[in-house]
Amino acid sequence: MASVSNMEVTMPNYSYIFNFEEDFIHQETRKWMVENWTLGFYYTGLYMIIIFGGQHYMQNRPRFELRGLLSFWNTCLACFSIIGFTRTAPELFHVLKHYGLHHSVCVPSFIENNRVSGFWTWMFVLSKLPELGDTLFIVLRKQPLIFLHWYHHITVLLYSWFSYSEYTASARWFIVMNYFVHSVMYSYYALRAMGYSPPRQIAMVITTLQLAQMVIGCTINVWAHNFVTADSECHISQMNIKLSLAMYFSYFVLFARFFYKAYLSGERRSKKQRSVKQD
Repeated sequence: MASVSNMEVTMPNYSYIFNFEEDFIHQETRKWMVENWTLGFYYTGLYMIIIFGGQHYMQNRPRFELRGLLSFWNTCLACFSIIGFTRTAPELFHVLKHYGLHHSVCVPSFIENNRVSGFWTWMFVLSKLPELGDTLFIVLRKQPLIFLHWYHHITVLLYSWFSYSEYTASARWFIVMNYFVHSVMYSYYALRAMGYSPPRQIAMVITTLQLAQMVIGCTINVWAHNFVTADSECHISQMNIKLSLAMYFSYFVLFARFFYKAYLSGERRSKKQRSVKQD
């Protein structure tokens, strides 16, 4: 097997490459993340202070509507996710078609050899910080803040930043899946914020997609573990595999519980509970 560093990898054909994509230099972003990924702990600590302090502050105050701002916020995140998916998915499909499963899990060519997917990988990782703003709308609008919501935000940010510092090869799967699910999810929330009423079944589909994402995430980590233990050259650390597997499994349990309570238990939920963000 050719070494990861020496392997020549062909790229998918993009109809157009923007200047900011062409100018992307992955060595600079990795250097920054290696030196600064632990800042994520400070950001998440501040996040928890703000959201729980905000809940206390809002306890005896009237809720904010914020529908215009919420519509804009969700529309921006939906557009960002759709663009990110269309710029990263071709690389994953190309690799699976021409190089196979092992390459897709073990070779970080999506960052090192492809400036387009490399740039949008960098954008994906950075976006986990402003996405914390989702919770502010829940707090200010006095909606139920469930454990799944803030736990998911915190762990995704920390894991994404840590993984980028290692150039975790299997992340190409996680990024494409997350961009796709967020494309659907934020589009749905944007429509709701604008006053439209999409069928409730769409919310069920979104949660189902999230559950499928967790199952695939666990499967990818099992494959990665098998490749590493078989002494196959694989650019992912055992520590990363353990963290990722624990994270995805915990998400699966929490989303499965949410799915059961929301759609199968027969419990009548209030309108506020139905609009809780599932991120």
